[in-house]
This record gives sequence, C-alpha cells and structure tokens, in this order.
Amino acid sequence: MWPFVWFKEQLRPRGGTVQTDIDPRSLIGRKAFDRNGAKIGTVDEVYLNDATGAPEWAAVRTGLFGRDAFVPLEPSTVDNDTLRVPFERSLIKDAPDFGVGRHLSPEQELQLYRH
Repeated sequence: MWPFVWFKEQLRPRGGTVQTDIDPRSLIGRKAFDRNGAKIGTVDEVYLNDATGAPEWAAVRTGLFGRDAFVPLEPSTVDNDTLRVPFERSLIKDAPDFGVGRHLSPEQELQLYRH
C-alpha cells in the first residue's frame, strides 16, 4: 500500500463510520483517540489498498517527538472531527514500526494485523 498524503488546508469535515468509500483527504489532520478516549495523536497519512484504492490504514503521529503508528481504518469510526480507534493506546504505540511515506508491503500489513 502506498500512502495518500494531503495538505491539511484541503480537508473537509465528515462524520460516520470509516468505510471503503471515505475520502482519505478528510482523515488527514484529525485527532485520533483510543477506545477509552485517550488521545493517540494526529493522522499524518492514509494508506490505500493497492487493489481497490480504498483507505485501509492511517499513520498516526503519537507525539511531538514520537513516531507514526499504523492503525486500521476498519472498524474505526469518524466522530465529528476525530478518528476513534477500537483498540487501547498502549497496543497501538507498541505496533511494528515500518516508517512512513513508503509502500506498505503485504508482509508488513500482515504483521500489523497479527499485532
């Protein structure tokens, strides 16, 4: 999967469940929260499925000097201007780190799903 990067100024607010037809531009810059309401960080990039072009993963910057953590967009939800991820913050922060801005290989994606 290749990342989809869009400038924050071009965002449009959107609400509802994250679905395959969501506009990836609407996710960039949103704050992400875990299932308990703890802030994870801000969505930096959205990764699209190579075959379908649908948004599948988001890279979330976990802090000022943190790293980007990958979170699955399904079954996450969009609530007002936030992305709600149904996992605990600690699990997300401990996910494998593959760096961002590069293609996410099928093997890396499988490692993320296993985590």
